[in-house]
Amino acid sequence: MGPATIRERLLGADRRQRLRASQALLVLAIYLVFAGVQHLEVLLGLIDEAQSWMLTAWGVGGGLLFFAAIRGGLNLRLRKGRSLAIPQALWSMVAISWSYAITGPARGGVILIMMLVVLFGMFDLTPLKARAMAAIAFTMIGSVMVWKACTDPARYDPRVEGLHLVFSGIVLAGASVLAVRIGRLRAHLQAQRSELASALERIQSLATHDELTGLLNRRAVLERLQVELRERDRAPPRLAVALIDLDHFKRVNDEHGHAAGDAVLRRFAEVARDEVRSGDLLARWGGEEFLLMMPGADAAQGLRGLARIRERLRATPMDGIAGGRVVTFSAGVAECVGRADIEPAIERADALMYRAKQAGRDRAFGPAADCATLAA
Repeated sequence: MGPATIRERLLGADRRQRLRASQALLVLAIYLVFAGVQHLEVLLGLIDEAQSWMLTAWGVGGGLLFFAAIRGGLNLRLRKGRSLAIPQALWSMVAISWSYAITGPARGGVILIMMLVVLFGMFDLTPLKARAMAAIAFTMIGSVMVWKACTDPARYDPRVEGLHLVFSGIVLAGASVLAVRIGRLRAHLQAQRSELASALERIQSLATHDELTGLLNRRAVLERLQVELRERDRAPPRLAVALIDLDHFKRVNDEHGHAAGDAVLRRFAEVARDEVRSGDLLARWGGEEFLLMMPGADAAQGLRGLARIRERLRATPMDGIAGGRVVTFSAGVAECVGRADIEPAIERADALMYRAKQAGRDRAFGPAADCATLAA
C-alpha cells in the first residue's frame, strides 16, 4: 500500500475534505503533544494529576470528535463553516484557559499557545471573524487571570497576572493583525486564481470558437473531424460534411454596412444551430462560409438537414438587420470515408457548393448527379 493510498484512506478522496481533515488531524496532534508536556508537569509536581487527566480528555476527545466529524462528512451538512474552524477554535480556547488555571508557575507559556489558535483561524476566517476570535481569546484567558489573582493570590500573584494580561493583549493583538493580513492576502490570491481561471477559459474559447458567431472555428472543427473519424475506425465510417455560403453577402455589407453583415452572420448561426441534430457540429469556415459536420449521415440525409435550415431561415425575419432581405445560401454536401479523406471531402463539398451558385444559388448539391436542390 503506497503513501497516496494510505493518505486517501486516512483523509478521504475529496480534495477539500482532505485539506479539512488534515487540519483537524494537525490540531489533534498538537493536543497530544500538549498532553504529553502537561503530564511531564504532573511528574514535576506542578499540576494536579486529576485536573491534568480531565483537561487531556477535553482536548484529545475534542480533537478526535472534530476529526471524526470531518472524515465522516458530517460537516458537509452545513451551508457555511464546513471547516469547523470556529467550533474548533472555541474548543481550544476553553482548553487553553483551563490549562492556564491549573498550570501554576509555567502558565506564562500557555499564552503563546492561545496565539497559535488565533493564527490557525487565518486560513478559514474573514478579517472580522479573526478579530472577534482574538477578542474572545483575550476575554477568556484574561478572565481566568483575574479570577485566579482574586481567589489564589499566593500562587497567582496579582502583579504577575497584571503583566500576563498586558502581554497576552499585546500577543493576541499582534496575532490578530497578522491573521487579518494573511487572510486578506489569501482572499486576494483566491480572487486572482479565479480571474486566471476565467482568463484561461476565455483564451480556450477564443482558440476554438469564432468570436462573432460563437461557433467552432476552422481549426477546432477539423480537430473534431479527426476525433470523430478516429472513433469510427473500427466500423465503416459514415459522415457527411457540408460547406455553406450565404448568397449575395457582399451586397448586405455594401448596402447596409458591416454591422448589418455581422448581424446576418450571427442570425444565420443561431438559426442553423437550432436546426442541426444534437450530434452535428456547425463551424464558421471563414467569411460568410460555414462547415456542417454530420456524423452518421449520408449525403441525402445531409441535404434534408440543409433543407430544414433553409425553411427556418426563410421564416426568420431580418427586419432591422438587412432591410427585410431574405437570406439564402448555397451549399455542397460530400461524404467522408476516413481520416485521410477529410480534406478531399471538404474540397468535394466546396466544388459542389460553387456548382450550386452557378446553378442559380439558394440550393445545395450532393455527389449524385440528380441531387435535390433547396430551391422551391
